[in-house]
Amino acid sequence: MKIAGYILSILGLVIIALSNFIAKLSFLSFLGEKKMVYIIVGAIALLAVGIVLVMADSKSSSKIKQASEEVPIYEGEGKKRKIVGYKKEIKK
Repeated sequence: MKIAGYILSILGLVIIALSNFIAKLSFLSFLGEKKMVYIIVGAIALLAVGIVLVMADSKSSSKIKQASEEVPIYEGEGKKRKIVGYKKEIKK
């Protein structure tokens, strides 16, 4: 899914970059006078869909949840205390 998003985004950027050349192609004459606008709007839509696909896929895999939370075990008092280990806190 993420690869498809990157491909669509790159394709949209390439079409925007080459839009002036694409507008001069003869087989696109059915679009009429405003063919440049149609090409750019389509390319922006491809770019937006690609970005949405990339962002939607990255949200689900960004956080790793732990089964239980670890809390530190301290030794000493005040500023001289050190962390000597961790224990699992049981959630109720």
